[in-house]
Parts: sequence; structure tokens; C-alpha cells
Amino acid sequence: MNKISVFLDDYRIEPEGYVLAETIDECLELLRNFNIEHLSLDHDLLNKNRNGLMLVQMMVDEKLFANRITIHSANSVGGKAMFRCLKQAQKDSILSHSTIISLRPLPLHFYPPRVLQHYIDVM
Repeated sequence: MNKISVFLDDYRIEPEGYVLAETIDECLELLRNFNIEHLSLDHDLLNKNRNGLMLVQMMVDEKLFANRITIHSANSVGGKAMFRCLKQAQKDSILSHSTIISLRPLPLHFYPPRVLQHYIDVM
């Protein structure tokens, strides 16, 4: 199975080398069919009823994970809820303790070079 990195967002442009998923359904399809090295997730999506937290809950239910997961949402409440859900899955041994989970909100329009380094390090 090919290794890819996935960027879930319906507004921001994906970093170089990432596959863009604009909906949770697109992201789930990639999780089911590829070995994901790095998964970067947004909370707020166009469909307000199908957001990043719903995706994370589905990932835990189906045990679909990446080697590294970053929550990049600028929505502090939603991003923290996603982060807590993934950390709880680690605590419950559903998600491997070796999976790196980070909360790194990204601005909507401009990515400072030091922020992008987090994504470049995956390559």
C-alpha cells in the first residue's frame, strides 16, 4: 500500500506533497485505501453537520489512523475536542501510543515558514 500524507480542509491550500481532502467522506476513503504517514485535520468544514470531530470519532470507531496526526483547525474549541478524542483513544489503547498527535492551529491565509516546517519534516 502506498504511503501518502493527507490535508483535510475546505478553505486552505494543502502543503506541497499532500493530498487534499475537502470532506470527511473523501478523507475516510483515503484512510481506508492508503497507508497515511501524516494526517492534518481541520474542524470547520462547509457541511456544518459533518465536521472534523465527527471524522475523528469515525476514525476511532473504525480504527483508521495515520502514523502522525495534526489538528490544524483555527477553531480552538473544535480542535481541542478532536485532540482530546484522539488522546483518549490512545489512553484506551485503540490508537497506538507511538502515533504522534499534535494540536497546531494554522492561520487561514498565510503560513509562516516556521509553521510549515512541521509539514516539511514529514517528507
